[in-house]
Amino acid sequence: MAVSDQVPVESGLHAKSTALDVIEGVDLSGKIAIVTGGYSGIGTETTRALVSAGATVVVPARRKEAAEAELKDMAGQTIVMEMDLADIASVRRFADAFLETNRQLDLLINNAGIMACPLTRIGPGWESQFGVNHLAHMELARLLAPALVRAERARVVALSSTAHAMSDILWDDPHFNHQEYNKWVAYGQAKTANSLFAVGFDAKYKAEGVRAFAVHPGGIFTPLQRHLPEEEMVALGWKNADGTIPDAVQAMFKTPEQGASTTIWAATSPQLAGRGGVYCEDCDIGRLADENSQRWEHVRPWACDDEAAQRLWEVSEKMLAEA
Repeated sequence: MAVSDQVPVESGLHAKSTALDVIEGVDLSGKIAIVTGGYSGIGTETTRALVSAGATVVVPARRKEAAEAELKDMAGQTIVMEMDLADIASVRRFADAFLETNRQLDLLINNAGIMACPLTRIGPGWESQFGVNHLAHMELARLLAPALVRAERARVVALSSTAHAMSDILWDDPHFNHQEYNKWVAYGQAKTANSLFAVGFDAKYKAEGVRAFAVHPGGIFTPLQRHLPEEEMVALGWKNADGTIPDAVQAMFKTPEQGASTTIWAATSPQLAGRGGVYCEDCDIGRLADENSQRWEHVRPWACDDEAAQRLWEVSEKMLAEA
């Protein structure tokens, strides 16, 4: 899809719809989903919604025991398998293990992520936010593509963010080897990469029946903020000095149940039949940003550009080939 495809379908849902609201009436019996990070924050609510509709959900987890404990009330319909997105060999082992089951894969939801963390390098020297949020998830999707193709009308959902507005891809230095590290620029770049991944994956696999979508879940307090000190959240305006949440933030931010809704909409809505490669927010296709857009809404042109998506795909393939 191109920039011009960022036109809402007027879904009838809204920013505060919950995942269970969205999935009401959807039957996923016999369907298999993989949800990375499906045992924390909005990931747990994503898993819960899919299970409520009858799906079996595979949850890759770096902390397998913690995942099993979090999902114990869904044990009959969830399968926890070991995987660490910071270790590309672990991602490949997980994909191999899933493919060996010969199961189809109806939904792949690349939900896990890290945000605004100190400079850390993984793999062959990748900056960790780009490596975990983008490269590891891209490798997972590439390897699982045969299982997605086996399914009828499979979908891939990549969790992006309005933070993509903070940075395009740093094409000359994506891993901060030659410039001072900025944790927010790095996060913004990674979220742009997540959106472009959806554009690129959709272009490659739509002819085989697999469609991909990028999703901005909204502002939500979850463990994603674990690297942010209280004083920084106060400076950002997310919290008051006494630790309480400002009324304006409470009105804008979503609960985890609401934060999972756009993911579930992109993964299951019949309103997206025949569509793909678009950025979604508030349970609808997001509008293309213009001069009147607030920083927390709409999609910037660089995050939904076909040529940029193809360029990122080629650059990322080279990086993955070296890992």
